Amino acid sequence: MNELMREAIEEARTGIHAGHGGPFGALIVREGRIIARAHNEVLSSNDPTAHAEILAIRRASATLGRFDLSDCEIYSSCEPCPMCFAAVHWAKMRRLYYACTRTDAAAIGFDDDYIYRVIRGEAAEMQVELSMIDRSEGLTLFGEFSSLEGKQLY
Repeated sequence: MNELMREAIEEARTGIHAGHGGPFGALIVREGRIIARAHNEVLSSNDPTAHAEILAIRRASATLGRFDLSDCEIYSSCEPCPMCFAAVHWAKMRRLYYACTRTDAAAIGFDDDYIYRVIRGEAAEMQVELSMIDRSEGLTLFGEFSSLEGKQLY
């Protein structure tokens, strides 16, 4: 077994035995060294975004003092949900290792297939009603941002 994946799984185990949340753990690794680790803390924090990958990315970014983690890799005990998968991309990481699949997670009650159907435009019913309002004001804000000198674009 890969030692780093073993660490991610042990992190997940720590979280479930502490009652923090589901069986999910993640590590951020840079140059072979673990710089951040986290497990699911949804239950302990009452935060639906407190997934292992999100928390690990936040901690790695704080440790490195930057949002660009393109020189890092992530090890996750499970294939990330859509939110976490997007966060890996926003963090610009180039490699993701995972142990269990999203189908494995669905088999124990963590089914995010509905979210994938929404993303693909295939959902029969929408849980969230989308309404665009005040676009002109939003565009004004975008214009202000675009005019700033020396800005760092994501």
